[in-house]
Amino acid sequence: MYGCSFDCVYCYINGSKYAKKTNSYYVKSNACNLVYNKLKKLARNHERAFLNFGSASDPYMEIEKELELTREILKIFLRFKYPVHIITKSDLILRDTDILKKINDAAILPDDLKGLKSKVCVTFSFSTVDDDLASLVEPNAPLPSQRLKAMSTLANEGFHVGVALMPILPYINDDLESLENFIKVFRKNNAAYLIPGALSLFGSSEISSRIKYYNFVKSNFPEILDDVKTLFYNREYPSNKYQNNLYRKVVRICKKQGIKTAMI
Repeated sequence: MYGCSFDCVYCYINGSKYAKKTNSYYVKSNACNLVYNKLKKLARNHERAFLNFGSASDPYMEIEKELELTREILKIFLRFKYPVHIITKSDLILRDTDILKKINDAAILPDDLKGLKSKVCVTFSFSTVDDDLASLVEPNAPLPSQRLKAMSTLANEGFHVGVALMPILPYINDDLESLENFIKVFRKNNAAYLIPGALSLFGSSEISSRIKYYNFVKSNFPEILDDVKTLFYNREYPSNKYQNNLYRKVVRICKKQGIKTAMI
């Protein structure tokens, strides 16, 4: 699918080539055929790799309960014995635990990753662990508390599970205390790794991520609006100094709490 119904206010696809806006999406009805034909060719040529699932569109949007498109694609991955990395904001992934277990048993790892214990990796995406804040910035996504439970469950099933802490929200939860709380919570819920990321803002139209995010800040955190605008200053990313300081803080806390800052 293109687009995403979770409608996160910070999402980079707002106003991009991927979708006009994040509360709309387009279903690729021939996705299963495309995946089948591609994997059949790759398998015939003995080309092995981890297949990444979930980027500009979450594979477990609400409509997936009805379509079961992601589930059918996972069955194709299983048929051709490909390992998978899934990125999601949803606990709906628990529905497919049966197929993920079969993939974990049957998939063939690429030669450079033969040492991995799990052939299924699941990265849960968070911008906050606070349900109230999440209801503002990720209005249609499952709550962080639901994701945390799903993460812990999948880790206990033996999958390699971690976190994409992206984006960390400037002047809202990028301070040391908030970051320490993030990592403590993730560690408690069995995250094996954490990949941090700063906020990015694109475009200038009313549906762009920049304007959408500025409007969110203006409505909910008006006292930091000027600081946020200064931080970006018409750039798509915060300054290198800000990003480097942010990453250093996260790495230091992760090291202290025993979480890796890389998947492998």
